[in-house]
Amino acid sequence: MAKKQINPFAHEHAETSSRGKTIKNLVFGIQDGSLSTLGVVTGVTGAAVDNSLIILAGVVALAAEAMSMGAGEYISSKSEIEVYQHEVELEKKEMERVPEIERQEIVDIYKAKGFKGKLLNRIVNKITSDKKLWLDTMLREELGFPEKFADPKKLGFLMFLASLLGGVIPIVPYLFFHPNMAIFVSVIITAATLFIVGAAKTIITKGRWVKSGAEMMLIGMLVALVGYSIGSIFGVRVQ
Repeated sequence: MAKKQINPFAHEHAETSSRGKTIKNLVFGIQDGSLSTLGVVTGVTGAAVDNSLIILAGVVALAAEAMSMGAGEYISSKSEIEVYQHEVELEKKEMERVPEIERQEIVDIYKAKGFKGKLLNRIVNKITSDKKLWLDTMLREELGFPEKFADPKKLGFLMFLASLLGGVIPIVPYLFFHPNMAIFVSVIITAATLFIVGAAKTIITKGRWVKSGAEMMLIGMLVALVGYSIGSIFGVRVQ
């Protein structure tokens, strides 16, 4: 008998609820959109071009990044469902072909939970007497799949919007200020946004919010510095 494929998304599913995945998409979409666009606008500013070109470059980068993030999330979420459907069919076949092995797996699962003796036998008999319950138990307990999946289209659209929102932030100052001033305002408000997003990320990671926020903010500053430095090397500084 072929060795079962292990679900590559099992850990994420086991740890992340639908609400958690929504928060994750918001956090990482805003984070990615902000960092990517900040790097572009600071780089173009460093090359000493005017506001219209900086805004154009930022908008192009923003649109491309948001579409990429949204499409990536959609494909990833859809792939999870396809993996699940494959495992459902595989488990069904194995329950028909080698029921004794599949039953032993139920025994092992509940024995590991601390059940034994007559109680263990009753649990196993109850589960294996109902094929749907048996299948659901194998998918949930052995492979770590959730009871239901979020809609890939909704997750992809949410990621797109979050990335779009994050990417707008570094561009806004260039609508109102000369590039010399706009770059500082852009970096400051993006840094503040990244700190908030990094702190919010601890809702998922359970880490220290101050440390997470500061780390994300420092990454943003590094991105800005690198972007501006590259622009300065290939252009002339803003007068």
